[in-house]
Amino acid sequence: MSDPAMSRTLDRVRKLLAKAEGTDNEHERETFMAAATALMAKYGIERAAPSAPSSARGVPAGRVVTLGDPWAREKARLVYLVSEAVRCRPVLIGKGDGGQRVHVFGFASDLERADLLATSLLLQMASGLARVPVPADRVRAYRRSWMLGFTDEVYRLLVAAESRAAASGAPGTELVLADRGAEVERAVAEVYPRIRRSVPRMSGTGYRDGVAAGRRADLARTAVQPEPAVPLDR
Repeated sequence: MSDPAMSRTLDRVRKLLAKAEGTDNEHERETFMAAATALMAKYGIERAAPSAPSSARGVPAGRVVTLGDPWAREKARLVYLVSEAVRCRPVLIGKGDGGQRVHVFGFASDLERADLLATSLLLQMASGLARVPVPADRVRAYRRSWMLGFTDEVYRLLVAAESRAAASGAPGTELVLADRGAEVERAVAEVYPRIRRSVPRMSGTGYRDGVAAGRRADLARTAVQPEPAVPLDR
């Protein structure tokens, strides 16, 4: 049974993210993103807190996210790192079903947070890239490095925000989070017993500009469902 208070929180988050996606005003976008991130982190910690009802705990689940062209690999990388930042365990599983696929494992509340954030940030990354002036002699390399820089900075800010939220939780929260992380890793190992990690190669001069754009998402200013597959590249 869903918690009405939690449902209202997520509804507010969705509305704030929609406002961030719909404005060209950088100050407004930062304000909406900061508020959404604070609410989302609070939601995640409350669902993981030692005092949370057992019905809120559940067990780890998985969902496959498919990212289509253009820039399918770069979009998959953003989904991967955003999911990892909010305490899910993503696995890149390559091409299939018309795009690059990421299999994301986690508890339901964290999967939902990953979905909301990644969907919004994919849109913000696309709109930011469309606005940036690109050197005519190296369009593709610049755009790719810009997206890598954007994603890396968003990841750094999200991890910092999640760490602050966990530190401000009730006593025992960090231990519960560690236990949940171990459960998620076991769920991944059952499906993928051998995983090879890789880091995408970076070329192009847009990386630093992408980092600056990711920083403007301003996710660090505040302490901040299982299957079927859900495409986040709408």
